[in-house]
Amino acid sequence: MVAFINFILYLYIFVVGIVIGSFLNVVIYRVPKEISFAKGRSFCPHCQAQIKGYHNVPVFSYLWLRGKCADCGEPISIRYPLVELFTGLMAILIFAVYGLSFQWLVVFSAGAILICITMIDFDTMTIPNGLVIALMAPALLSFFFFPQIGLLSRVIGMGVISLPMLVLAFFIADAFGGGDIKLMGVAGFLLGWENTLLAAFIGLILGGTVAVTLLARKTKDKHMAFGPYLCIGIMTALLFGDIIIQWYFNLFGL
Repeated sequence: MVAFINFILYLYIFVVGIVIGSFLNVVIYRVPKEISFAKGRSFCPHCQAQIKGYHNVPVFSYLWLRGKCADCGEPISIRYPLVELFTGLMAILIFAVYGLSFQWLVVFSAGAILICITMIDFDTMTIPNGLVIALMAPALLSFFFFPQIGLLSRVIGMGVISLPMLVLAFFIADAFGGGDIKLMGVAGFLLGWENTLLAAFIGLILGGTVAVTLLARKTKDKHMAFGPYLCIGIMTALLFGDIIIQWYFNLFGL
């Protein structure tokens, strides 16, 4: 009986996640185009036809329609169901760590915003200020629901990575974008200074690996979005930062 109840809970959280993921797709598509994501029904990006409600079921509608618009027959990017599916799986992972709690809500909200930042930065090489401002909400709420991270640690975290990034950007053109710097400033308050360092380290490793790969392939475009890798680092540190840091200390007997 307990296993069945847990299954229902996880299924419910997954459904909530993919529904939110569907909304995130709207934000990701509309924000760069300066279209309101709060008004108007979803529409096909090819023929502009409004998507009917029964054709807008997260993940399943894409499979039912075989990845094509029901009106014009043009292919729909597989990225849409993947974002929905990833958001659902993220919701389950956070639920496994925190249960159904305010902590789950804070972390999931932060993760949802980071997904939007990641995809928009990949598409446009920019991080919208509105999304950084939105990230401030879970960051401020985390002060109350994650009291183990002290105020001093959060304040130091705001500058421990963002200030060096700002200095580098001042002396080295295109070292970091303004969005990356602001993102790490807000993330610093969310995570505290220790996990902010970890998030930046993960981001640098991932971003550096991709950059080296692009250079090795002699890609013509030397610019790349760095925000997505910072977002991965932030989310990893938010969920598993304390475990990773403790593992590191134990590895060296500290």
